[in-house]
This record gives sequence, C-alpha cells and structure tokens, in this order.
Amino acid sequence: MSISEYFGIELDYIVIGLAALVFLLMILTIINIVQMKKLKKRYIVFMDGKNAKSLEEILSKRLDQIDSLIESNSRNQRNIEKIFKTMQFTYQKMGIIKYDAFHEMGGKLSFSIAMLNEKNDGFIINAMHSREGCYTYIKEIIDGNSIIALADEEKEALEMAKGSADV
Repeated sequence: MSISEYFGIELDYIVIGLAALVFLLMILTIINIVQMKKLKKRYIVFMDGKNAKSLEEILSKRLDQIDSLIESNSRNQRNIEKIFKTMQFTYQKMGIIKYDAFHEMGGKLSFSIAMLNEKNDGFIINAMHSREGCYTYIKEIIDGNSIIALADEEKEALEMAKGSADV
C-alpha cells in the first residue's frame, strides 16, 4: 500500500504542498535575518564606545538625578503650601478713593483706603485733610462689614476692594 492510496491524495500534491511550505519557511527565515541585522545595528549604536561599567555609571547618575528631582519637588510642594497658608492672612485686596472732604479746600487731598485679606477681613483708613490739619481714622472690617457706620467714600473703597478679587 502506497502513501497516495493510504491518504487518498496523489503524491504530486504532497510534494507541491511540502515545497510551498519550505518556500514559506525560507521567506520567514529571510525576514527574520533582516530584522536581526537591524536590531544588531541598533544595539551597536546604543553600546558604541560604552562598556558595561560606564553604562552602569550613567544609569546610576541618572537615578541619583531623579532622586534629587523628587526631593526638590517635595520641598517645593511644602513651600507652596506654606505660602498659601501665609497668603490667607495677607492683605490682597485694596480699594482707594480720593475725595474733597471740605468743598472749599479743593484738590481732593482726602482719601479712604480699604485693605482686605482673602476672607474680607481688614481695615479702612480714612484721612480727611482740612486747613487746620489732617485727621486719620481707622475702622475694622470683619467678613466684609464694619461695626461702625461707614461714610460714602469708605463704602465705595470697601466695595472696590471686595471687587478687586475678581481681577
């Protein structure tokens, strides 16, 4: 009993199939050889002029730099948080109005200045200039309001300071 009788396929077809398989394997082998040559060239370029010890030194140096950057970033983060905590208590908003307190004086030498922090706490200074001298008053502002009644100019300066946060 021959192979062709056993499988029911002609021997010519088996030979042609095996030849096609060999041809396909040869093509795959050539493709693999070309890819290996490209990879070897890239490896040579990567390792050009370097030995394992110098490559290890470079990697160690880069890792030390990364550690230094992480530490520096952490320090910067702490400083930023400290600045934001401090900023809550600094006067960040300001409004100033110049006016003529006594109409006969002229020149708008009097002024009201409002200075507020982030929570709208702060003060208003009102300086009134007259022929006899300059009188200065200060009024405390808590949460954007004053316990003491405010003059029109002081109210205007306060509103200007509250609105300066939008800028």
